[in-house]
Amino acid sequence: MKRFLLFLLVLVAVLAGIVWLYSFQGAQRVLDTAPRTPPAPEQVARGAYLARAGNCMLCHTERGGAAYAGGRPLETPFGTVYASNLTPDAETGLGRWSAGHFRRALHEGRSRDGRLLYPAFPYTHTTRVTAADSDALFDYLRSLPPINKPNRAHRLRWPYNTQAALAVWRILYFKPETFAEDPSRTPEWNRGAYLVQGLGHCGACHTARNALGGTRDVMDLSGGLIPMQNWYAPSLASATEAGVADWPLQDIVQLLGTGTAPRASVSGPMAEVVLHSTQYLEPADLRAMAVYLKALPPAPGDSDPRETPRAAPDVLQRGGKLYEQHCATCHGAQGEGVKGAYPRLAGNRAVTMPETTNLVQVVLHGGYAPATRGNPRPFGMPPFATTLSDADVAAVVTYLRSAWGHRAAPVSELAVTQQRSSFRP
Repeated sequence: MKRFLLFLLVLVAVLAGIVWLYSFQGAQRVLDTAPRTPPAPEQVARGAYLARAGNCMLCHTERGGAAYAGGRPLETPFGTVYASNLTPDAETGLGRWSAGHFRRALHEGRSRDGRLLYPAFPYTHTTRVTAADSDALFDYLRSLPPINKPNRAHRLRWPYNTQAALAVWRILYFKPETFAEDPSRTPEWNRGAYLVQGLGHCGACHTARNALGGTRDVMDLSGGLIPMQNWYAPSLASATEAGVADWPLQDIVQLLGTGTAPRASVSGPMAEVVLHSTQYLEPADLRAMAVYLKALPPAPGDSDPRETPRAAPDVLQRGGKLYEQHCATCHGAQGEGVKGAYPRLAGNRAVTMPETTNLVQVVLHGGYAPATRGNPRPFGMPPFATTLSDADVAAVVTYLRSAWGHRAAPVSELAVTQQRSSFRP
């Protein structure tokens, strides 16, 4: 018994030592001080563009609040994280930060005082941002009007609210790194990889997360449910989800720049990305991202559709009547849609992909493309949450997945009920 207790104490001491090491490794003091001279205009302009590319303002601006002043609640499975104030206020923002402090935050996920930051801030991706781009971002942020707005305390459950838990998480899922160009690829592909993997942090949504919020590979892009948002970010490598390997480059550029393209349109969280970020990117950068996404290795194919369970005839009949009553006016009797207005449903992979979260979400709560410079007056999908019961929604969605040659699995009433009950506006 004594030997076991001794072993246990030694094990605890070793684990504590490892946690301490990872908590303070890299926390050495940054010696440079906050700059006293205003940033150069060209640096500010460059940083503003990079902030758009990273969609920084979306998270760091509270609804109805001052830009970049923080306070926006970010719901996670572990509690609520509040975005921090990025304005150059000396007391509550970045006014006492140096370029070195800011660079360390992006690269190592540490605050000015060395504390570990929560990975709701995507430092697992921004670790790849170059020092030059980090400095330009910092110069842009310090050019903003200072807003004295204290940062709100996070509301996280124990032990997730401790630095020790963060240290353990980082041991498992994070290692600071730099972006390395692939010499076998073109400069355009490398630029796209840098934007997608780094500032764009596409993998923050398009990669599956485990119970601890970690990912096996932040560059995986094989799709995953977005925690707390009830949306599924589809695989960017799968031809049956959101892969674009067979798309013309210009169509990919159009989708990222306007939110709509001949084969698809965006809604939900991706509509916000296009609205606040990608529509403002230079055509060359959009094309570079398209080149990178088009070249992603294809994901393994889905199972044989002949193995897919079939829906009951009465459910299909009910769904068909509901479709004729509520949907056919816009989407057409044969799911053909209206070009430039209402999407085609026949042959639409958003209808038939295995994960049905987004399809149910759109029927219940509506779907809206972003109003962009290239598509300023998009058509939207009205919500049917108050019009259709859960059984109705399940029936019409199942009909869509079985009509016009589709052979996708039916959707149960229970699945609709669970999604309705977990909806967060």
